[in-house]
Amino acid sequence: MFFFAFTTILAYYYIAETNVAYIRRTFKVDGLMFVLKLVLMASVFYGTVKTANLAWALGDVGVGLMAWLNIVGIIIIFFMSKPTMAALKDYEDQQKQGVTEFTFNPVKLGIKGATYWEGKYLRKTGKAPTAEVKETQRVEQTSSL
Repeated sequence: MFFFAFTTILAYYYIAETNVAYIRRTFKVDGLMFVLKLVLMASVFYGTVKTANLAWALGDVGVGLMAWLNIVGIIIIFFMSKPTMAALKDYEDQQKQGVTEFTFNPVKLGIKGATYWEGKYLRKTGKAPTAEVKETQRVEQTSSL
C-alpha cells in the first residue's frame, strides 16, 4: 500500500509540474515549482492527519472535477478546432482509400507551425511536405462539388 501511495503522489507531482511548465512555456519557473511542492507536501500532511473518509471524499471531488474538465476540453478541441477536424477527415479519407501505412501531411491540410509533423513526414516519405494533392484526390474533390 505504501508503494502505491508513494508512486501515486510522485505521478501527481510530475503531471502538475509538466502542466505548469507547459502553461509557462519553460521549465525555469523555480518560484512556481516551489509553491507546487509546498502545496503537494501540505496535501500529503493533511491527508495523513484527517480521516480516511475525508481524504476519499476530496479525492472523489478532484477526480470528478478533472474528468469534467477533460470532457469539456475534448469537446472544445473536437468541435471548435479546424486542424483537428481536417486531420480526422484526412485520416478517414486514407482509410476509405485502403491505405495500409497512414501519413500525416500538415502542409496539405493547411496546418501551420507543425514542424514536428513536417519533419516526421520528411523522414517517413523522404520528401518535404507540400500542399499539392494527388491527381485522384483532385478528381474526388471536384466531383464532390
